Amino acid sequence: MGNFQVRTDLALEARESISEADSELRGVDVDEYYLEEEDIRVTKVVIDTKNAARAMGKPMGVYVTMEAPAMVEPDDDYHKEISGCLAQELRQMIPDSDKEQSILVVGLGNREVTADALGPQVVDNLFITRHVVKAYGKAAYNKESMNLISSIEPGVMAKTGMETAEIVKGVIEETKPDVVVVIDALAARSTKRLNRTIQITNTGIQPGSGVGNHRNALTRESLGVPVIAIGVPTVVDAATIVGDALEKLLSEEGDFDKVKYMGHHRAAFSELNNMYMTGKDIDAVIKRVSYTVSEGINMALELGDSCA
Repeated sequence: MGNFQVRTDLALEARESISEADSELRGVDVDEYYLEEEDIRVTKVVIDTKNAARAMGKPMGVYVTMEAPAMVEPDDDYHKEISGCLAQELRQMIPDSDKEQSILVVGLGNREVTADALGPQVVDNLFITRHVVKAYGKAAYNKESMNLISSIEPGVMAKTGMETAEIVKGVIEETKPDVVVVIDALAARSTKRLNRTIQITNTGIQPGSGVGNHRNALTRESLGVPVIAIGVPTVVDAATIVGDALEKLLSEEGDFDKVKYMGHHRAAFSELNNMYMTGKDIDAVIKRVSYTVSEGINMALELGDSCA
């Protein structure tokens, strides 16, 4: 059997898995802090060498992970704090964020598949300004400076017959944005991070990578402009859940020989690799989280306002 590969889109989880084998991995810098009042843990992972990128299975760049344990709860005040933190981190990630820019927001995913509908639903709640400013000027919003925000929901290849990268590249050639912000649903390694984590990275994204459905990447190299990706893990692959449950059961029984055996023979679960699990309330969670993410983006892209 082939080797069992735990699938995750989170650089934080990739770093954790590497730590077990090589705690002194060079080329990876990790900085972590906890916002006690907001109950949000922020971890910044910087991959700055090719060897580290190869070991991590992630492109070189900066990955900021926000872990908010109560993000699935309908607490409006808590979600406002998450949006504010997201805005602050996103603003730091966008080049020249204090200057006027044209920014294209891309909502990836399939609107008809709830766990994959994060991108389209985020786009629904964005404050779009490009068309109004181009028609009437910034005076229409009674502001002297503001970003030109546009968005697109490219859909999926099964509906369009086109690669997402082809569609986005065509839009970029016509509208010439300075920055592209991409939103997509991700896959997590741990169920504890499901719908409770937001990752922001300046490395772009490969649509469908979380479920093994690789498409052309949306990166600065492929699109010609900086690409910031925002993702929330909404699924965990079934093989990981089964393997973790069995290992935990055996550990509790004290049968450590079998636990060790399990760790070396997870390829036995390869038939589950195409199955993905999500929460039973995913429809309500996606609606809530997508609004939280869109508010964070709106705050980050509004010039002159504080995100603190």
